[in-house]
Amino acid sequence: MKKLVPFILFILCSCKLFAAGDDTDSLKRRFQLTKNSIDSLRLQLKTTKDSLKAPLYTQIATEYLKHDTVANKKTRLAYQNAAISNTITAIHLYAKYNDTIGLRLSFDKLTKIYHAQHKYPQAKWFILQSNTLSRAKNDNPNIITSLLELASIKTDIKDYNLALADLNEALTLSSKNHYPQLESKVQLNYALYYNKTKNYPKADAALKRSHAIDDSIKRDEEARLMAEINSNDSEMQVKKKLYTISSRKPYRSSFSKKIASL
Repeated sequence: MKKLVPFILFILCSCKLFAAGDDTDSLKRRFQLTKNSIDSLRLQLKTTKDSLKAPLYTQIATEYLKHDTVANKKTRLAYQNAAISNTITAIHLYAKYNDTIGLRLSFDKLTKIYHAQHKYPQAKWFILQSNTLSRAKNDNPNIITSLLELASIKTDIKDYNLALADLNEALTLSSKNHYPQLESKVQLNYALYYNKTKNYPKADAALKRSHAIDDSIKRDEEARLMAEINSNDSEMQVKKKLYTISSRKPYRSSFSKKIASL
């Protein structure tokens, strides 16, 4: 048995090396696809009207962000910075043509990048711009989403009271406007907040509330689906009866037969 141990370890190590090799090859292929996509988008920029270029810059930024989780910090930072540069270019164009949706999405993108880089003042500034645009349009779902991101940033910089205020507002909006998916997300963010502040009983309670809302959503979806199936079944039965009636031969009474025989 002792002789087998080195052999087993060798096999396990070999498997890991092969797996690592596969991962490397896969990563290279993904990088090549990203480069091809970016090159294609840059070519499109040359032949696209100025008013339509902003979405292309946004797409280029998105392509760069597909690989911002790579292990190499220098490479990751380079991709993130390229995404920032292209997003800022897009923002100038969105602002020029008063595209508030494009602006909000760009602010959200920059917030996530700067938050990931732990550049909290920049992240906070951009999410506040997103929040302002959403409030101007009474866009409650995106107000809630921006409040959750704002709370996360404030929690990271230990502005706990302000973070809790944002979460409370997000909960009020999601509950008042009947957004169960967002309410579940708010509860999940409460759990993260209380975990960070080491209030584990409240974190556990918030997580359970999130799961309970998710279960309720699932039950409602299943009930709605069953109602649709039952409705479709009833409709099929009605159609079947109508088809049966329409396919019957016309009924002739004995009186009509007598008339025909005269």
